[in-house]
Amino acid sequence: MKHQIFPSYCSCFNICRVSVTMIEKMELLDVDKLIEEFESMTKDAGNVQRETLKKILEENGCAEYLQNLGLNGRTDPESFKACVPLVTHNDLQPYIQQIVDGSSSPILTGKPITTISLSSGTTQGKPKFVPFNDELMETTLQIYRTSYAFRTREFPIENGKALQLIYSSKQSKTKGGLIAGTATTNVFRNSQFKNTMKAMQSQCCSPDEVIFGPDFHQSLYCHLLCGLIFREEIQFISSTFSHSIVHAFRTFEQVWEELCADIREGVLTSRITFPSVRSAMAKLLKPNPELADLIHKKCLGLNNWYGLIPELFPNVKYIYGIMTGSMEPYLKKLRHYARDLPLISADYGSSEGWIGANVNPYVPPELATYVVLPNIGYFEFIPLKENVEEAKPVGLTEVKVGEEYEVIITNFAGLYRYRLGDVVKVTGFHNLSPELKFICRRNLMLTINIDKNTEKDLQLAVEAASKLNTEERLEVLDFSSHVDLSTNPGHYVIFWEISGEVRDEVLEECCNCLDRSFVDAGYVSSRKINAIGPLELRVVQRGTFQKILDHYVGLGAALSQFKTPRCVGSTNNEVLQILCNNVVKNYFSTAF
Repeated sequence: MKHQIFPSYCSCFNICRVSVTMIEKMELLDVDKLIEEFESMTKDAGNVQRETLKKILEENGCAEYLQNLGLNGRTDPESFKACVPLVTHNDLQPYIQQIVDGSSSPILTGKPITTISLSSGTTQGKPKFVPFNDELMETTLQIYRTSYAFRTREFPIENGKALQLIYSSKQSKTKGGLIAGTATTNVFRNSQFKNTMKAMQSQCCSPDEVIFGPDFHQSLYCHLLCGLIFREEIQFISSTFSHSIVHAFRTFEQVWEELCADIREGVLTSRITFPSVRSAMAKLLKPNPELADLIHKKCLGLNNWYGLIPELFPNVKYIYGIMTGSMEPYLKKLRHYARDLPLISADYGSSEGWIGANVNPYVPPELATYVVLPNIGYFEFIPLKENVEEAKPVGLTEVKVGEEYEVIITNFAGLYRYRLGDVVKVTGFHNLSPELKFICRRNLMLTINIDKNTEKDLQLAVEAASKLNTEERLEVLDFSSHVDLSTNPGHYVIFWEISGEVRDEVLEECCNCLDRSFVDAGYVSSRKINAIGPLELRVVQRGTFQKILDHYVGLGAALSQFKTPRCVGSTNNEVLQILCNNVVKNYFSTAF
């Protein structure tokens, strides 16, 4: 039976690769065919995984890294696991550095790596170098097409435009002459990206000069202006992360009258200074007092900007971006702007590679799950209910529903048995491929002694405490945390940026609520015997988290890839200084 099923899937490998080159000839993607291919692949996930690993090892068997591990041309999973160790980025850093420095040897891959992706750097304080190649670009496009097919089946869109709040930072050259840029920049600058967007009826309403503009503040303003110019044609609004969408419409609140003036006069504001951007916008911007009056009237008619997005863009079908993990705290504000428009969480991946697609777009982001595409990499999972250092990884089809795992990825760009650091929960199976819910990053943890609180624990504590501000009609705009070991005993510090003035007694109770909301047994017991000191809430002035964003963009990060660092360690000293230098009030818990 396997021999009857699998040859039909081998062709699916070729379809995925050929379809990238065929996109230019396509008018529109065949949604039904894409879904049929996906169903066929996930029904034979085990065989597809073996074939994927075989393909990766055949293509890269001559790499020095694999040669030194003694695989000797073997491509089966058993030999691979016996010879190749689990690794972290630190383990591979010396090999990647040789590539970055221009070594012509086949170090991690058979074919030379010509492009390097930079991670956002918000987790560890500095970006990581990650190899990027044509195969990773193809898996990116496959993920895009797969989720688009399921999304379009649920929420059909017309052949209009998309307000894509995307930003490309500059690509640079490494010492060895390789192209280096953020993962999103490498995707956006690839010629296949625009072709795929056309085939997906998802053309950005902004010209390339705006997307690739050198200043993201100016690009954001122009994105908003382009959206308003084409407001009737906009079918959906998207960005890489929900943070970018919320940031855009918070900016709109500040600049809407200026945008209206530009539309009324047909002249671009002097705040846009780059000639290439001004020239591109001049081709779109013509005097339109009727449109300016309409937008002005709609903005004045809104109550606290509730329902802003459907008022501005009447034909929008949904809002799309990564909304899970560290992006969940922005959902409340996004729903405020979106009113009853569907929010759809985008696919699951990282700078190191993609993992799964959201094939259930009607599910709210808080419940979003991702089906692993078994042909885009070879996947293993470390069970977390056991001692992680002793636990034996299991294969894609061997995971159990309800269990939590750390993800291990082997991809086409030189990462072999790479510990991604993500914790996921298996919620079910789509055919034979697991559906994963993202839980948290393993290394983002507040801990002083026996306490262990994750990013998710922090998020839940902030959500509980911020409800005390609702009577004041104020919101927590953003937050972060730090373990302060300069005191004895050490204690947790939570940083809040709030939308207005809050009474001291309310913030004191918020501080107590934060402290009580960390329910980890190690934390509670340590607090009761004063082995961990009282939690400290530090309120920072408005604009502090914007300074953090500006700091990362100044280092070369793209706004599209920015994630607010939720736990700032001592290694991330510059961000910690920004937070500490902007504290206006602080409170210590009296909860224990």
